[in-house]
Amino acid sequence: MKIAGTDLDVFGLCLGTNIFGWTADEPESFAVLDAYAAAGGNFIDTADVYSVWADGHQGGESETVIGQWLEARGNRDEFVIATKVGAMGGLSPANIGERIDASLRRLHTDRIDLYYAHRDDPEMALEETLTALDAQVRAGKVRYIAASNYTPERLAEALAVSERDGLARFVALSPHYNLVERTYETALAELCARHNISCVPYYALAKGFLSGKYRAGQPVESSRGRLDGSAYLDDRGLRVLSALDETAAAHRTTVAAVALAWLLAQPTVIAPIASARTPEQLAELLPMAELALTDAELERLSAD
Repeated sequence: MKIAGTDLDVFGLCLGTNIFGWTADEPESFAVLDAYAAAGGNFIDTADVYSVWADGHQGGESETVIGQWLEARGNRDEFVIATKVGAMGGLSPANIGERIDASLRRLHTDRIDLYYAHRDDPEMALEETLTALDAQVRAGKVRYIAASNYTPERLAEALAVSERDGLARFVALSPHYNLVERTYETALAELCARHNISCVPYYALAKGFLSGKYRAGQPVESSRGRLDGSAYLDDRGLRVLSALDETAAAHRTTVAAVALAWLLAQPTVIAPIASARTPEQLAELLPMAELALTDAELERLSAD
């Protein structure tokens, strides 16, 4: 499927790589990337900030691993590479100009297919940010721009500025959206539908909770710290897991695949983002691309 308003034809699962160069070292990351490519995957999501939160890291570790893999495999043209700017240093023209060049160097490429404003910068006028992003498109360093973590109000304003000033416009939005985080379904979903913007949800498996590994009374050890999904293990979360279990059993597939297939079936969603530390973990996600849920199953999953 193509991201709205672009020629970017992407696989139904976008591979999240925030753990590359962190809890997944280079050989482990290469193994996941190889398995994803072998399955027909072509959409890779990263950010200049990954993984600044880890001890001794400064950001850019994930981009570096991906760039080394692309160079080693010689397959850059086969992939849609998405990265982000703004989580470190904001969205000033100077910061965008500096960080995009650093991202390009780490990724061993001359262009970024989808370049996200990682989060809104309330200290920076949208006109300045969008003019700076437009300049990168005109320079050929970026093919299309996108937004992440924008409110409906600021997203609408950004789209209006782009239209008014003839600037590149956001073609995609990456919001926090999954079966247990449904805020997107209100104003943002309507805005994306109205303006033909594709949705690429992050935390599609709710920090691992929707993979089914979190169960009542069963402790889970996580090396990812802040990316721990145990907070969802409440009454509502248990109801969601029950519905996922039933649907997964009916299709003889994994809980994670069902959760991702539900997302892919939602209006405006083009490809949910999910990560895997091993090829075995990735194999639990990949069936989502071919999984067709019935209307009754979608309704049952959406009930909570």
